[in-house]
Amino acid sequence: MPVTKNEYAGKKILITGGTGSFGHTVAAKLLESDVEQIRIFSRDEAKQDDMRHEMGDPRLKFYVGDVRDYDSVAKASRDVDFVFHAAALKQVPSCEFFPMEAVRTNVVGSENVVRAADFNGVKSVVCLSTDKAVYPVNAMGMSKALMEKVAQSHGLNNPSAETVVSCVRYGNVMYSRGSVIPLFIQQIKRGKNITVTDPAMSRFLMSLDDSVDLVDFAFHNANQGDLFVRKAPASTIGDLAEAVCNLFEVTPKIEVIGTRHAEKPSEALASREELTRAEDMNEYFRIKADNRDLNYKLYFSEGVRDQAEYTDYDSHTTNQLSVPEIEGLLLTLPGVRFELAAAGITSRLEPAV
Repeated sequence: MPVTKNEYAGKKILITGGTGSFGHTVAAKLLESDVEQIRIFSRDEAKQDDMRHEMGDPRLKFYVGDVRDYDSVAKASRDVDFVFHAAALKQVPSCEFFPMEAVRTNVVGSENVVRAADFNGVKSVVCLSTDKAVYPVNAMGMSKALMEKVAQSHGLNNPSAETVVSCVRYGNVMYSRGSVIPLFIQQIKRGKNITVTDPAMSRFLMSLDDSVDLVDFAFHNANQGDLFVRKAPASTIGDLAEAVCNLFEVTPKIEVIGTRHAEKPSEALASREELTRAEDMNEYFRIKADNRDLNYKLYFSEGVRDQAEYTDYDSHTTNQLSVPEIEGLLLTLPGVRFELAAAGITSRLEPAV
């Protein structure tokens, strides 16, 4: 994140779900600036204590609470300037078994965050979403799609609101907690086969730094209800597994286990319907909120004539990285470099560019 020294000077920032991979990364970046205070809000006091000792910065303040509880969110967001809303249930299988838990956290919890921020006069809220919210086929994606609608409805129902609420949507964040790359590396270290659901399945690839840059861009460019997408390359899961094996100097031994329930062969970061109202901002798309009012004539007698000319921004059709390109991208990830060094594989560990 290109944080300049005074960009966040004197500001108080709340990060919900702040003990996760995103929270760690954005907090570390913000601490490089003259930020006054960063509030880490989560329900996991053990992870908070780990983070407190790991970072050791008095500007970090830890709040135990749950986004499902409005009062705890309201207390944490008092006197705050900006909110990064990252708290969510993200695991597809667990959300399939417990969909109402996904609704309570991802939908109701997000509404609590937006409502508390508005009540406390927060300047800007950025809600983190996922490509699984586009044409969702699972409970996690459906709940995230509803989270986006909750965020956008804030401006539709409060046209004079001073709190700007926007969303960002991104694909697979590489080496984030629970993602596939750490799994592949652990399987290699244990001498096991790498398990792949479908080698032809494709996914967008983003680093944690890229995801933080996206949120930072939203804070500085968002209008009420905007949704931002960072343009990203993609790869097949088979090529990603091969690239990891190449870096760790092992012969790929890939075991195809089959597509899990509620998974798609590809993901879309933006639908063609959204792209009809999107603004191309070089590295990003700004997707403006559909701000039609409750005059239903606009839904039945007027529409977008050229919508059929657009195609989804999909991981199957975007720029596909080759195996060597994936290897180069993996080498920019601190977690991968740490594991390579620990394994004594140093020949490719020249400083990452």
